[in-house]
Amino acid sequence: MICPRCDSDAAELLVKAPVENAWEVYLCDACNFTWRSTESEEITDPARYDRRFKIDPLSIPDLPVIPPIPKLVK
Repeated sequence: MICPRCDSDAAELLVKAPVENAWEVYLCDACNFTWRSTESEEITDPARYDRRFKIDPLSIPDLPVIPPIPKLVK
């Protein structure tokens, strides 16, 4: 399956609803984008996904690292 955000073919079905065909959740292994099958085509269709939010999977290693959350002080 093609990821709407990065256009890679690394997207897979993550989970299905307990009720048959109610919804599915997909996850892209390349960019970690997740989406539900019930969302609009502007989210689920790679051709209609907003180009301003697309990312190049080759640029992912160069993206800033999010700092870890420090341990909770009691």
